[in-house]
Amino acid sequence: QVQLVESGGGLVQAGGSLRLSCAASGRTFSSYAMGWFRQAPGKEREFVVVMSRNGYNTYYADSVKGRFTISRDNAKNTVYLQMNSLKPEDTAVYYCAADRTTGQGMRIMTSSYEYWGQGTQVTVSS
Repeated sequence: QVQLVESGGGLVQAGGSLRLSCAASGRTFSSYAMGWFRQAPGKEREFVVVMSRNGYNTYYADSVKGRFTISRDNAKNTVYLQMNSLKPEDTAVYYCAADRTTGQGMRIMTSSYEYWGQGTQVTVSS
């Protein structure tokens, strides 16, 4: 069982930055690929980025590539999402999720992820 708790959301002007954190409970954090997803009002939850178990591999959605950076600290059981050059269309509830994938695989489907945080709101004003 893994519990995930996000933090760091808030209100920021367009062009600004935010850093989200996701703290995981348990001693098997390094067994999970970690992903970030987001859900805007009236829209489906969408993939943002995933990082492999060892932290060496990442995959970003085109919409955030070059602006967002994922990182993880397995010693602290925490994954981060640095968001720069934020746009109003980035406004959403952001969720971290854990996927007990094999090896260093990375998946982007929400159905692949076993555990989810409660979400943190990010609002970007124009």
